[in-house]
Amino acid sequence: MAGTQLPFLEEGMARWPFGPPNAGIALDFAGPAPQLGELRTLVRQRWADLPRLAVQLVHAERRALPGRSRRHRWQTRAGHDPAEQVRDTGGQALEDVVRDWFHTPFPAGAPPWNLHLLRGPSGGEFTLLFRMHHSLLDGRSVTTLLRALLDGCAPVDAAAATAGPGELRRTPAPGTQPGLLTAGLAVPLPGKGERRTAYALVRLPPDLVRAARGRAGTTTNTVFLAAVTGVLRSCLLASDAPSEVTEPVWLSVPIDQRPADRGDFLGNAFCNIRLPAPVALADPAARLEACAGLLTTVTRPRTRAEKLFEAAVTALPGPAQALARGRLFAPDYAPAACTYVHLRESGRTLAGRPLRRISLVPMVPPHDTVTFALGGCARGHTLSVCTNSGAEDADLLAESFRHELALLAGSAV
Repeated sequence: MAGTQLPFLEEGMARWPFGPPNAGIALDFAGPAPQLGELRTLVRQRWADLPRLAVQLVHAERRALPGRSRRHRWQTRAGHDPAEQVRDTGGQALEDVVRDWFHTPFPAGAPPWNLHLLRGPSGGEFTLLFRMHHSLLDGRSVTTLLRALLDGCAPVDAAAATAGPGELRRTPAPGTQPGLLTAGLAVPLPGKGERRTAYALVRLPPDLVRAARGRAGTTTNTVFLAAVTGVLRSCLLASDAPSEVTEPVWLSVPIDQRPADRGDFLGNAFCNIRLPAPVALADPAARLEACAGLLTTVTRPRTRAEKLFEAAVTALPGPAQALARGRLFAPDYAPAACTYVHLRESGRTLAGRPLRRISLVPMVPPHDTVTFALGGCARGHTLSVCTNSGAEDADLLAESFRHELALLAGSAV
């Protein structure tokens, strides 16, 4: 791992132009918080000898030619103890801690991740918050790590964690994807309040999610995409956009690339695809039906063209970043991103304290776009919304999502 250059996807996130590429996942538990020493011992036992958690990011150096720079590198920190990365954040609320993240990069000279212990105000609840530089890990990696801390779960297997994601690609069914540079319709966000990064959390009532799923076979992911589509349609109708939407609106969705036998790989093994949001449909039930099957994927080997493209883009990070910022991050390319992470096991506890919720903290999104992040466990779902279009926008769009979820539930009756 020492001196290893970042691959295509990780190099792109290391150069994220909208703020530090920090992301995270929070697990809420009922019961008194563990002692910091107890948590550090558990981390040392369950995350020992994992090379990915011992690397630090060596920043790219400028070359003599204008606009050119070297790639970032991973460098292993010998003898690193993962328990050193555990922090006691005290009684701060999750939203307050997250606001600082959006402007605070990880310091150089240490692995770019931390596990924070947040103590609830009543003493009867606490939160474990895993914060990371997104070039280091993806959401699937973090759930693998956090699951290993729970009662009855085995430590993360070092061999499985370093086995690599494999060469196969999981992609949408043929004919559903736009061209690489194909744009669509930008969706005007509310733009309320001071223009800055905003983050909101909404706990979704389990009975509302169940009702929105309605008939058998409808997945939570389908409901998620349909509710986001309803939010974007509301934004369009509230703006000066034509009442008849004729251009596509694209949703950016990450797809896990791990095959079944590589589920414990730690790193980044996903790709972003774009899906058409059926914003032209006025009926919530019709939007739900249109979203069914959008995430159907097929598995195939990586093509030679894909390998050549990724190699070329990674070799020229400066020009590639300029292209991404001007085209691939534009609001008309994908005005909304949707990501869903689920801890599927039921009855999970940490030292006897039951898991109640899982919440996601996405990266700062591109300008004038929104990220919807759904976290789920056996006890229910939590929606996170991140924007940078206005200080009030995240709250407004989160409440709009809950309204759209209620419409889907009503239409399923």
